[in-house]
Amino acid sequence: MTKPVFLLVASFPDSLIKFRGPLIEALLAAGCRVHVGVPGLDADSDIASRLSELGVEVHDIPLQRTGLNPLKDLSALLSLRRLMRRIGADYVLGYTIKPVIYGSLAAWVAGVRRRFALITGLGYAFTGEATGLRKVLRTLIQQLYRFSLSRNHLVFFQNPDDEALFRQLGLLKPAIPSRVVNGSGVDVSEYAVSPLPESAVFLLIARLLGDKGVREYAEAAALVKARYPDAVFRLVGWIDDNPDAISQAELDAWVEAGTIEFLGKLSDVRPAIVDCSVYVLPSYREGTPRTVLEAMAMSRAVITTDAPGCRETVVNGVNGFLVPVQDVSALEDSMIKLIENPDQVAAMGERSRQIAEEKYDVHRVNAVMLREMGLK
Repeated sequence: MTKPVFLLVASFPDSLIKFRGPLIEALLAAGCRVHVGVPGLDADSDIASRLSELGVEVHDIPLQRTGLNPLKDLSALLSLRRLMRRIGADYVLGYTIKPVIYGSLAAWVAGVRRRFALITGLGYAFTGEATGLRKVLRTLIQQLYRFSLSRNHLVFFQNPDDEALFRQLGLLKPAIPSRVVNGSGVDVSEYAVSPLPESAVFLLIARLLGDKGVREYAEAAALVKARYPDAVFRLVGWIDDNPDAISQAELDAWVEAGTIEFLGKLSDVRPAIVDCSVYVLPSYREGTPRTVLEAMAMSRAVITTDAPGCRETVVNGVNGFLVPVQDVSALEDSMIKLIENPDQVAAMGERSRQIAEEKYDVHRVNAVMLREMGLK
């Protein structure tokens, strides 16, 4: 019997192992021949080597993760269509904005028999006030979503708010089914429980964007350190090629003031989580934040926002605190509560681990996806 050919379309090579590695392994275990289409993957990189070891065939595609050049996007669409026809794709799944839009359209034109999309978050065009460039982007992306998603057999979402918004805006037609899954999941054996440090150490891991709440984190950190000078605030990430990125000058100012310890971009965030007592993500909106799941699996209390995608991870007062979006005062208060109540930090961390095991185990999440795609 011929194995079905499954093509996964991505925009960022680093996500393939970190976020989709277990899904790729589950697809292989289900008897699929797995191909990946992604731009900018170095053939000599560790990611390429690991995919090759798994038996995954990797294809370079001319897809720009950011930018609005219609000719380049058309080139990506045509390249994806050629790829799908050449490999005889039976299933296609795209995730993040451009792979969803152009992967869905290419699969439809190529006649791929089973077409899926995974909405992992809404990004810059959907967050913040819709003015200027953001308004233009929002209108364009919504139109592209509306047209491309109607070509899918099923659309996955990572939180119910995003699903409801797409339905409300008419981006997903009533005839197209959808399914909410618990994020990308986390390997609870890989992200193991670790003891807490003796002192108060806060950590944020994110692309350094305004919409991730990085500025609110730095502002709250300065306020807390004025009262508790020994509290430590660490930041892991990088300045992204995004209109909403913070500036290098801002980051330098936080570091020079002694407010933030900047650890840069880490290929493995586990040591940073081990060294923290509380994980903080003041994001304006997420699909389901993977870094929060990793911190929860490693038994850390979490402070995050009462925002789509984030609110699903925390039971307020049980495994952490939910604060309003952009509310620096509430963020400061939550941090101080945990500094002043270290026993609560430990209890919340234990509950985080339980929730990670019960709700966000990556193997459970992937089993749902494979079943919904007719592969299990």
